Amino acid sequence: MIKVCHLTSVHNSDDVRVFKKECTSLAKAGFEVYLVAKGESRQENGVTVVGLGDAPKSRIKRILFFTQAVLKEGLKLDCDLYQIHDPELLPIALKLKKHGKKVVFDSHENYYEQLLNKPYLSPLLRKIVANVYVKYETKVLRKIDGGIYTNLNNGKHPFEGRCKNIETIDNYPMLCELYDKYDGSIEKRPRSACYVGSLTENRGVTNFVKSAYLAKSFAYLGGVYYSEEYEKTLKSMPEYSCVKDLGKLNRDQVLDLLQHTIVGMATLRNVGQYNKDDNLATKVYEYMSLALPVILSSSKYNDKVMEEYKFGICVDPDDIEGTAKALEYLYANPDIAAQMGANGRKAVFERFNWESESEKLVALYRKIIS
Repeated sequence: MIKVCHLTSVHNSDDVRVFKKECTSLAKAGFEVYLVAKGESRQENGVTVVGLGDAPKSRIKRILFFTQAVLKEGLKLDCDLYQIHDPELLPIALKLKKHGKKVVFDSHENYYEQLLNKPYLSPLLRKIVANVYVKYETKVLRKIDGGIYTNLNNGKHPFEGRCKNIETIDNYPMLCELYDKYDGSIEKRPRSACYVGSLTENRGVTNFVKSAYLAKSFAYLGGVYYSEEYEKTLKSMPEYSCVKDLGKLNRDQVLDLLQHTIVGMATLRNVGQYNKDDNLATKVYEYMSLALPVILSSSKYNDKVMEEYKFGICVDPDDIEGTAKALEYLYANPDIAAQMGANGRKAVFERFNWESESEKLVALYRKIIS
């Protein structure tokens, strides 16, 4: 049996993409699967989790020391193929290659674009750091065996020409996670719209709150604030009076929120990596799974998908009045909103689901190991 090991110094051992989707799918496909990550050791879903306890709170200490603990435990397992999930593990990828291992890098985000928009760095330093990162990433990709990214960017894989085996493994939802739990008989909260995810200005939270206030809507927020400063700023706005702040939600709480809400919001602003990739935000697929019509940022890809599947309304994410009008339209036309929700569920069942993506992951592994 082929032994594979997933390594992460950033994500928890129960991470949805890393553990519940990728590791579990590989175990079902017949691989002997290990996961080295934060948390406690356990056996679950056919996966052996090697828990390393708590990671240092300091990012520098985590990068310098915790990553080495991840490598040490990973090498003990002596697997055939290793998949890393964090850019800070790229140096470990090279060390694994020196031990004769097959290595795959699963890039969850566009880290180059992220670095270009780090608010705590000066504009000049952002550009320098981003360019240094992408050069090092390229160096590693050329030496390892596979590169995974979540989607294409304007029809092109970000690792094209930089890695010999590439694949797109989109973060589509598992049907069993939310889609199968849909209950259309649950009563919706009146004039309710929600956003689930990291709470930042660039992800459209500020503009969502302003639009909801203008539309006399309740704005349900489920997530963690990017910083205390942003939290204070948002809460100081007069429009915050329409907010229902739910804090960080577990998966059952996300299900409960979406089942009781009329509209799902994903009006990410046109900043950094947002609205540039050929996919929708993960939260959008979750909204669609539970038949919520979605108000979505307008972009070339988003507009194309919305035209094909008609599961909501695309808006300029910085147009507060336009977004408010979209909310008012959905509240005033419940039959149209319900049809959009039904269209979204159908699209998830037929195309946007993890079950189809997992087959690509298994095929990539077999190609690399053969």
